[in-house]
This record gives sequence, structure tokens and C-alpha cells, in this order.
Amino acid sequence: MTSRPSVWRLFPPQHETVDKGHGRIETRRIWSSNKLKEYIEFPHHQQVVRIERSVTDLAGNLLRHEIVSGITSLTPEKAGPERLLKICREHWGIENKLHYVRDISYDEDRCRIRTKSGPRVMAALRNLSIGILRLQKHSNIAKAVRHYAAKPYLTLNLIGI
Repeated sequence: MTSRPSVWRLFPPQHETVDKGHGRIETRRIWSSNKLKEYIEFPHHQQVVRIERSVTDLAGNLLRHEIVSGITSLTPEKAGPERLLKICREHWGIENKLHYVRDISYDEDRCRIRTKSGPRVMAALRNLSIGILRLQKHSNIAKAVRHYAAKPYLTLNLIGI
């Protein structure tokens, strides 16, 4: 018995990116469609997307392959396949630029504040301090935090006091 190919495989991807770095090659492909609007009961949906990511090492050995499906409220005019793939990719920039920095610089995952509004307040304070340090052009937030922790009298200068 032969297996039938996925319907997505019958059509070439509408957009594809290939990035090389960190000893691997990552290929991303996207298919999008607004033809399912009458068939999906999901508020404000405009398009469905299928994103395929493949990661290989430099020798071509497959390290990871994943397929992600999604629904967006963006119309094809506002976000075609290229923009949708870029938006999806940039989403992880938030994780890498903020959440990772919060965890590494402030050891956030081990924080014991867990009740009422405490966690939200602490996250806001951490975000504020990271934002201030970025405005001061510090590229290494952990190093900057150590610097100002060792010289607390300098911290008020950061906000003009």
C-alpha cells in the first residue's frame, strides 16, 4: 500500500528562507491560504498557515523537523507568506531578547515570589531595568547588572537622579 502525499506537498511553498549559523542550517517554508474561511469557525480568522522547519548540521544530517499550523486574523493583503514567516520568526526574538535575559541576569526561574500580584510586579521591574540598560547602550545586560550591583550609587544616574 502506498501512502498518499500530504496535500501541502502537492504545491511548492509560497516562501522559503535558509539561514546558516551556529553549526547548522535552518530551512523554513510556508504555505498560506484564505480559502478555508467558510469552513473554520474561529473568530476573526483570515488565513490558515502551515510552516515547516528543518534543521540540519553542516554535513546535511537532519537534526530536527517540525510542522506548525496556525490561524491569523491578518488578511493576505496585510501579510502575505513572506511577512507571515517573518512575523513567526521574530516572535522568538522576544523570547531571546527579554525572557532569556530575565532568566539569566535575574535568575527569574528560581524566584520564590508566587502569590497575588508579586510575580507580575517583579517581572515589570525586571523589564524596566533591562529597558533602562538597553537605552544606555549596554549590550551585555548580565555584565551591566553586575556592574551596577557593585556600585549602587551609580544606579540613580541611569534615570537622571
